Amino acid sequence: MLDSGAGRSRTAIGLALVAALGTAPLAAQQLSSVRPGEAAYVVPRIEGEIVLDGKADEPAWQAVEPLPVYMHFPTFGDPPTERTEFRLAYDSEYLYFSCESFDSSPEEIRMFSLLRDERSFRSDFCSLYIDTLNDEENSLSFRVGPGGNRSDSQRWNDAERNDSSWDSFWDGAAVRDEGGWYSEFRIPFSSMLFQVVDGQVVMGISMLRNISRKNERHVHPAISPDRGRFSYAQSSQMRKVVFRGIEPQGNPAYVRPYALAGGGYSHSLNGPGSIYERSSDRVREAGADFRVGLTSNLTLDLTANTDFAQVEADDQQVNLTRFSLFFPEKRRFFQERSSNFEFSLGGNDRLFHSRTIGLAGGQPVRIYGGGRLVGRVGEWDLGVLNLQTAESSALPSENLGVARLRRRVLNSNSYVGGIFTSRLGSGGSRNIVYGADAILRLVGDDYLILNWSQSFEHDELQAEDGSIGPLDRALARLNWERRGQDGLTYLLDLARAGAAFDPGMGFLRRTDYSRGQANLGYGWRFQPGAPIYTYAMHLESSVFRRNATRVVETVEIAPRAIFETWGLHQLTLSGLFRYENLPRPFSLPEDTSVPEGIYRFAAAQLQYSAPQGDRFRTTLSAEAGQFFDGTLASLSIGPVWDPSPHLNLTARYQVDRVEFDDRGQSFTSHLMRLRAEVTVSTRTTVVGFVQYNKSDNAVVANLRFRYNPREGNDFYVVWNEGLVTDRYSFDPVRPFSDQRTILIKYSHTLQFGI
Repeated sequence: MLDSGAGRSRTAIGLALVAALGTAPLAAQQLSSVRPGEAAYVVPRIEGEIVLDGKADEPAWQAVEPLPVYMHFPTFGDPPTERTEFRLAYDSEYLYFSCESFDSSPEEIRMFSLLRDERSFRSDFCSLYIDTLNDEENSLSFRVGPGGNRSDSQRWNDAERNDSSWDSFWDGAAVRDEGGWYSEFRIPFSSMLFQVVDGQVVMGISMLRNISRKNERHVHPAISPDRGRFSYAQSSQMRKVVFRGIEPQGNPAYVRPYALAGGGYSHSLNGPGSIYERSSDRVREAGADFRVGLTSNLTLDLTANTDFAQVEADDQQVNLTRFSLFFPEKRRFFQERSSNFEFSLGGNDRLFHSRTIGLAGGQPVRIYGGGRLVGRVGEWDLGVLNLQTAESSALPSENLGVARLRRRVLNSNSYVGGIFTSRLGSGGSRNIVYGADAILRLVGDDYLILNWSQSFEHDELQAEDGSIGPLDRALARLNWERRGQDGLTYLLDLARAGAAFDPGMGFLRRTDYSRGQANLGYGWRFQPGAPIYTYAMHLESSVFRRNATRVVETVEIAPRAIFETWGLHQLTLSGLFRYENLPRPFSLPEDTSVPEGIYRFAAAQLQYSAPQGDRFRTTLSAEAGQFFDGTLASLSIGPVWDPSPHLNLTARYQVDRVEFDDRGQSFTSHLMRLRAEVTVSTRTTVVGFVQYNKSDNAVVANLRFRYNPREGNDFYVVWNEGLVTDRYSFDPVRPFSDQRTILIKYSHTLQFGI
């Protein structure tokens, strides 16, 4: 996608950083493999035409020897039950990958969806994972299914995190016959960041074939599943591959203009608060994104009048806590190499969260423009972002900037870095934050993570009485953990945040706290014939203390047992024991609340998920027990039905019953979601998403039609509707149709220098 960039006002700064940091060779450009005795694979360069039709039957392909294939799951190292042939090749412009998926029962090949970016394991597929910068931390994923539908994603933190909303420029094709199904990938080098050292490029690569009906997965190289569910995609486990004679093809540039038109209405209370008045609006917008590759491993993006009309609505949530809810980023503008900006503070807390840009109270704020510089310079991962927003009813016009640097030290999985964020409002408001962090792989799978950050507000910068000390505006964190799935795992996390610490462009659930967290776990993996495949036990605990009063505010202890069968049914049983010292009351739905005071309570939880390869499957979760001075009973069920590759139905129903008998308060919340995906072809889709939230008496509907004739060219029709289900519970009475928007958007990508 072309929805990312580096700010006009920061372009000179970014180019100065390029010059200052130099282009020293990466230590990562070594040729040794992560598996002892496994040599780096020199990818064959092909001469001759390859027709992208799914079948690797051209002479150029036949000259390439297939790579050895290993069973990854269910039994690592056993001979695969079906024949798979992986081939990898390249020429001056493209990386090619062929996956020949032979099948003894071709009529049983599963193809449940033709959707772009379909990413579950319910269908058969082949995928390629590429650590393009060979940093053993970040990678790109490309995938093709039997119907020719494609998906791609970014992965970071050694595949622990994944962003599937990212799109790149590449092509794939698939074909079926009586012997199985076959796929080809063609990925332009211009779509990847890579580093040329001494005339060659070193990357990490792994490959996967999924046979859905058998729950069987084939891989190259021989990656064991004992490192976790997604070990096949971990950059640290990939095989080193070498490309020789690759040179950047000039400076590829993309210009993507868009046009948007539509209209709608909304209702709001009038001045006296006696009636809801309707206001209508018509929209005629235009804008553009521009991308240019400054080097093979550094990209500059600029944007003007950025728009996100086609982004799907957020999932509705019921908040049973006193903290703000976390909503993930869905706007593709902010997803390109987003790992370069990552600065985690533990859990969902982070120093930079891109949803703080262009949104206020869940409503969009116009982004005039700006841009981003992202990539690698020498041994440094670099990210620079700057955007200017318009004034809104909730916020003044703001300039928002982020600069992030990170480099490897000690070994291939250790990093040190820093970040700087600034939020400058037109009225003089100011929030400036800096941070430093280190992720150090000490020995084996043991990691030490260190964070330090301070924030500065406008009023504090003017203060001269010294009432706010350095620790008051700071956050410090130490985390020691052993990662993995089998055997012993543990975590110790210590953190302290001052009362004045405010990451104005981040997300932080609590303020002015000291936290201690300790987790201990052990996992077992069993041989075929045993009743279960894996079994794990965990004990998680945490304590939060208010710094101002030195009072313990929260204690949580959560034992958990996780079972997984050979058929990939998963069951989790857990308990939750909590102590809460509430300094003030907090509100819950339907005019209920929890008063301040000390509470001790416990609950039990159950979660179940069915194998993704079933045509009809479901997830189930239930919780029952005490809830502060009352009781809580919750049930959530999420059925999924795939009647054909052209129709996919997903639903979720959640009910929460909370009772406070001693205070005579209670409420029942209902949350329902229904999602229907109609895929006419791999290019044409219609997605309908309807949500009902009883707590808000609201129905939110989102209908999106997309025609995608080629990557970078999109035609969207988007219809958003907001309905009020219980109008007469409001005073004054609200209209049934509270808001409506209908928009048409077209974007077209022009390529230069390719």
